[in-house]
Amino acid sequence: MELKKNPKADIKKNSSFYYAVGVAAVMLITFLVLNHKTYDKIDYDIASLDMGDIDDEEIPLTEILQTPPPPPPPPAAPEVIEIVEDEEEIEETVIESTETDDNEEIVEIEEVEVEEVEEDVEVPFSIIENVAVFPGCERKKNNKERKKCMSDKISKFINKKFNTDLAADLGLTGRQKIFVGFKVDKKGNVVEVNARAPHPELKKEMIRVIKSLPKMKPGRQRGKAVKMPFSIPVIFQVED
Repeated sequence: MELKKNPKADIKKNSSFYYAVGVAAVMLITFLVLNHKTYDKIDYDIASLDMGDIDDEEIPLTEILQTPPPPPPPPAAPEVIEIVEDEEEIEETVIESTETDDNEEIVEIEEVEVEEVEEDVEVPFSIIENVAVFPGCERKKNNKERKKCMSDKISKFINKKFNTDLAADLGLTGRQKIFVGFKVDKKGNVVEVNARAPHPELKKEMIRVIKSLPKMKPGRQRGKAVKMPFSIPVIFQVED
């Protein structure tokens, strides 16, 4: 049987090749379509640009001041050296020898007495070995009893001598408190009196009373007379 078609005209012969080419062409076209970009067209009107809107930048002028150099210092005047003739006579000091001869008489030096200066020792009332003895407390047996006796005697003395009417005359009312302190020196005298009160007149009156305290037997520490400080608060009520 004879074939009617020409074997060269058979399209199925290269069908796989054509299929691959077609696929590649479709992919190429798809890639180009996806990556294609378009831009809006902008018309620029050159005639509408106003160059006058641009401000000219003004550059400030900087003036450089040239300061003249300082004038040179005046030349130093040469020192005038005056030559003075040495007319004064200089007395030479003669240093005598301190060496002695065998025939020189040796004079004995008498003994020099050095006077001892006693220190003004101050011992507090709370720790002193032998408290100062107030008149009337001599018969107390020990130091503790003499301390109590001294405090009681001074309190009674103040109550008797202090002018309590002074506070009312000054217009003060209610409870008044005065702190007073003094020292009994090595001779038994009352010295260095000081007070703190709500009014200067009360302070003055308290100092007057304390200075009138009698002379006492001085306090002693380790067998020697010493200065002893003492303080006491004074409280009284002023009736309205």
